[in-house]
Amino acid sequence: MMDGELRMGRLRWWHLTAVARMERVVFGPEAWSEGLLWTELAAGHDYRAVFDADRVVGYAGVALGGHEAWINNIAVDPERRRRGVATMLMDDIVARARAAGAKAVFLEVAVDNEPAQRLYDRYGFYGIGVRKNYYQFTGTDAAVMRMDL
Repeated sequence: MMDGELRMGRLRWWHLTAVARMERVVFGPEAWSEGLLWTELAAGHDYRAVFDADRVVGYAGVALGGHEAWINNIAVDPERRRRGVATMLMDDIVARARAAGAKAVFLEVAVDNEPAQRLYDRYGFYGIGVRKNYYQFTGTDAAVMRMDL
């Protein structure tokens, strides 16, 4: 299947069913529910998606406040990995964090998620701690990472 032109856009409520499906594929038992995703949008957290035509192929959420930005979640459809989707999302997050006056971006990532950690390393994130048993269903630890802007 040939990829269409990818475009970035705001994640809206009508995308949440597809995003919840992607969550289940990407994160398994740790996936966020459609209800939790609704709560994130209602709380005003900024979620963006990468679209191929009208299909969500990746998305990310960030909470911007004061001098900090926290990446809440980032996921890419497994069929669309290694095609620049995660880079588009990360570039967007970093640009929006800078524009909002953030001095640092933070995130948590499963300690066994090496592909994600390699992506974050490329952006200059570094480890600042570990949250033991952070992921409630699997008991996996989370590495806490920071990127200075």
